[in-house]
Amino acid sequence: MPEVTKMTSKGQVVIPAGIRDELELGEGTQMVVSRMGDLVLMKKISITDPKKEFRELTRFGSAFARKKGIRNENDVAKRIQKGRE
Repeated sequence: MPEVTKMTSKGQVVIPAGIRDELELGEGTQMVVSRMGDLVLMKKISITDPKKEFRELTRFGSAFARKKGIRNENDVAKRIQKGRE
């Protein structure tokens, strides 16, 4: 059931208690916020260790670059230029 809430002067929005309970949202819960037109979307996410997540993404990116033959920033710039042509 839709509920009405409002934003504070600091941009904070209260999520109604019923929704917080249903989604098990508590203090410190991480959320990703996006928009579609005038619709604001919030999704609960779980990143237990952001540094670990970053290391994993970096490893993935490095392996992908190796497979594509990208060795340095010049190779990246060349790929970008080629894509723009």
